[in-house]
Amino acid sequence: MTDQATSTTAAGQASGSSFYAAMRILPPAQREAMFQIYSFCRHVDDIADSDGPRPERLEAMAQWRRDIDALYQGNPPPSVAAYVPAVKTFGLKREDFLAVIDGMEMDIPADIRAPDAATLDLYCDRVASAVGRLSVKVFGIPSPDGEALAHHLGRALQLSNILRDIDEDASLGRLYLPREALIAAGITSTDPVEVAAHPAVPKVCVPLIAQAQAHYEKADAIMARYPRRIVKAPRIMSEYYHAILDRLIARGFAPPREPVKLSKAAKLLILAKYAFI
Repeated sequence: MTDQATSTTAAGQASGSSFYAAMRILPPAQREAMFQIYSFCRHVDDIADSDGPRPERLEAMAQWRRDIDALYQGNPPPSVAAYVPAVKTFGLKREDFLAVIDGMEMDIPADIRAPDAATLDLYCDRVASAVGRLSVKVFGIPSPDGEALAHHLGRALQLSNILRDIDEDASLGRLYLPREALIAAGITSTDPVEVAAHPAVPKVCVPLIAQAQAHYEKADAIMARYPRRIVKAPRIMSEYYHAILDRLIARGFAPPREPVKLSKAAKLLILAKYAFI
């Protein structure tokens, strides 16, 4: 595949993402790097979410680890060759790619069900904040603010995802609501469908909402220290998901729950707020 074809493929994969608009407004080199990061995440997430045999999915993840290692050893196979410019230009770290694989893999040996709070935080760090650590390098946000922004914004977005997707995750046999919050709400079952239908789910969600809100506030405080042109992409990502969280709170979490989405008009308003600066 040519470089142009690889780039087009990565852009096409990213076009289905909630973050596509935020990526699309970046300058070309940053945009291409974000498309490649998204493409990598899409590949390993698809493996984690497939219904293939678990041993085969674990081997596929192991192959991605070998490919990332080969990339940083200067001998990239075709699967990761397109990442070379982004890695070199923006100093992307091998351990952050591997952390994403580790996080996606947490769903493979067995579906996650009611993890303890520490495991949930580790999951959020790997599947979201590690992506953030790759992204802030592309955005040009220096250390230590870049890592702090990745920490807080990644967790804010992932917790918002978990709160939004309670029913969808349950249909896949997964339950990301933390064990401590379930017990505190009087829920002893870890069966995803039973928990999703339990009337005490709103109580379970209260501490997660508070955590997500706190992470959004800390992420906002970091971004406020930088010119808007530098943080416009993470600002858009943050506002998209914060708006979804606000709509979830307004809807409530008692079953049955109507799905919550951000309308195209709402997305355009957020995009317009930051795109033309």
